[in-house]
Amino acid sequence: MAGPDALQALQWICAADVDVPVGRCVYTPFLNGRGTYEADLTVTRSGPEEFVLVSSSATTVRDLDWLRRHSAGLDVTITDTTDATSVIGVMGPSSRTLLSRLGGADAWEAAFASSTVVRLAGVEVRATRMTYVGELGWELMVAVADATALYDAVKAAGADLGVVDAGYHAIEALRLEKGYRAFGRELTPDLTPVEAGLVFATALATGGDFLGRDALSAHRAALALGGPRRRLVSFVSASPEPMLWGGELLLRDGRPCGQVTSAAWGATVGAAVGLAYLRSETVVTSDDLARGGFQVDLAGELVDVRLSLRAPLA
Repeated sequence: MAGPDALQALQWICAADVDVPVGRCVYTPFLNGRGTYEADLTVTRSGPEEFVLVSSSATTVRDLDWLRRHSAGLDVTITDTTDATSVIGVMGPSSRTLLSRLGGADAWEAAFASSTVVRLAGVEVRATRMTYVGELGWELMVAVADATALYDAVKAAGADLGVVDAGYHAIEALRLEKGYRAFGRELTPDLTPVEAGLVFATALATGGDFLGRDALSAHRAALALGGPRRRLVSFVSASPEPMLWGGELLLRDGRPCGQVTSAAWGATVGAAVGLAYLRSETVVTSDDLARGGFQVDLAGELVDVRLSLRAPLA
């Protein structure tokens, strides 16, 4: 999105404050008038009047429509570069060492959520220090025509570091060990940042206006008075044996109390790990969760799980 009104448009559409210096990246939701989720994505300020938005590959058309509808009448240009762009994620404790071998000078010493254009192995790349796995790493945005050359260069430079390709099951497990949410699972048009535990990723506390702010503020205030609610929680299986996939029923003391939204086998924690929405008649606290009594119904077998407000590796 570019143009004289680009910042104005995004400050309204995005629930987080995206008025940041050029070269900074912001994680933000799109909320609707009810204060519930329409998308979650990253917005990088690439110039005084220009922003790069990276959304889910599964929701490109949906997110573009949302942007266009809510910036109508403003002096902005929205360009979809999806088909012309590839993204290569280089993630892990050795990612800085690997990428520094390809060039980029001081780019790899930049702070988290920084983004800059560099040349790696003769290829122009936008390198953003942001990952979905909770580990040091960068997302490298590169033209499709140059993607294979960059990929080959990354694999060659990291051969002695043990670089390997990682599929989505690996990413899923890693993001759940960190408690990272996914649109369509933990974040949906039925849920607000309050239930998802992501109010901090909005500008609600700073006073900035955005689409859905009034509804979100009112919903949060109503819940502060008490009453039934849902809250996203992390869980780890007490046994390393069960394999959970998401969608399973959550029980407490034998009674249904929620549902698993995402689950995978976590190699670091050595057991199934996931996220679930817990129904409660009052505020969900760490002390209450520590009392235990929680199980997941896995095809009729009850699996003991430990719940917490913080993910195991958060």
